[in-house]
Amino acid sequence: MVNPPLAMLAELTHRCPLSCPYCSNPQELTQKDRELTTAEWTDIFAQAADLGVLQLHLSGGEPASRTDIVELTSAAQKAGLYTNLITSGIGLTRRRLEALQDVGLDHIQLSVQGVTAQIADRIGGYKGGFERKMHVADHIAEMGFPLTLNAVMHRENLDDLPATIEMALRLGARRIEVACVQFQGWALQNRSALQPSRDQVIAAKKTVRDARMRFEGEMVIDFVPPDYYSDFPKACMNGWGSTGVNITPDGTVLPCHAAETIPGLHFERVTDKPLKEIWYDGEAFNAYRGTDWMPELCQSCERRDIDFGGCRCQAMAVLNNASATDPVCTKSPGRAVLDALLEQEVQPEIMPELVYRKL
Repeated sequence: MVNPPLAMLAELTHRCPLSCPYCSNPQELTQKDRELTTAEWTDIFAQAADLGVLQLHLSGGEPASRTDIVELTSAAQKAGLYTNLITSGIGLTRRRLEALQDVGLDHIQLSVQGVTAQIADRIGGYKGGFERKMHVADHIAEMGFPLTLNAVMHRENLDDLPATIEMALRLGARRIEVACVQFQGWALQNRSALQPSRDQVIAAKKTVRDARMRFEGEMVIDFVPPDYYSDFPKACMNGWGSTGVNITPDGTVLPCHAAETIPGLHFERVTDKPLKEIWYDGEAFNAYRGTDWMPELCQSCERRDIDFGGCRCQAMAVLNNASATDPVCTKSPGRAVLDALLEQEVQPEIMPELVYRKL
C-alpha cells in the first residue's frame, strides 16, 4: 500500500545570491525563464493539499529571489499547508518579513555558512553576506518567528561546531540542524575539499552528545552525521517514494532532490500530469519504492525495513549503480570502494580549491 506524502519541497527557483560549493541543487541549474508561474505554483499547492501533504518547505536556490514569495506563501496557507521558508536570509527585509507574517508563514529555517564573516562569506561566495544574515536573524527574533538554524558542516567549519551551537542559542533558535554535507549536486563536485576527517567526525559526535544534555528543554539539536563514516546507511527520505516529494523550478516531480542523477528514470512534470497520478503511478516513483527492487543482500537483512536499502543516489555516485546496496553499509561489497575513496581524498595537508555554484 502506498501512503500519500507528508511533506513537499518546493524549489521555487535556482537563483541565489550565494554560491555555496556544497549546494544540493543540480549542477545544471534551471534558468529564470523556465520557472513556474505564480498561478502554476498556486495550483500545485492545492493539488498537494488534496493529495495529503501537510508540510510545505519553500526552498530554492533562494526563495526570496522570487518577487512573488509573499503571494506564494499566502496561496500555500489558503490551501491549508504548514509553511516553512528555507532561506539564506539574503533578500529578506523587515518589511518583507512582516508581509510574510501577515499572510501566515509558520516557520523560518535560516542557513548559516559559518560563525564568522571571514569563513561564512568565503563559503557563501558573497561579501557582506554574514552581516546581512545576522540583521535578518535579529528581525526574525524580534518578530517572534519560530526559527531553525540550518548549519551545513564540512571540513572547513566542523571544528567550529561548539561555536555554531552557541550562535543558534544566541539567535533564539528553537532548533538547530547540524547537517554534515551530503555529497550530491555541487557538493559532489567539491567532495575532496569538503570531506571531513574521521577525527573531526568523532569530535563532532561528542560535541552533539554534550550539547544535547546541556541544552535539553531549551533547544532541539538534530544531527545528520557524514554518511561515509557510518556503519549503516540512513533511511534516505524514509524510503524512496514513501513520505516526501520534491518539485523543481520547472515543475519536474522527484522522489528526492538528487534523483535526476540516476540514468534511465523518466521524471514527469506536474504541468503535464496531475501530482496525485505522478505520486501513485509514476514510473520513477515506483522504481525503488518498497522492497521488491532490492538485491538479495538487502532483502534478507534484518535492517531491510529500517534503512530501506539506503540512498539510491549515493549508490549511483559511488558505485555507478543505483540498484546496488548502499556503499555506506558494512555488509556491502561497495564498502571497500568507499573506504578507498576516503583514504584517497582525506589528506589534511592538501586543500583543493572550491568550485563555486554558478547559475
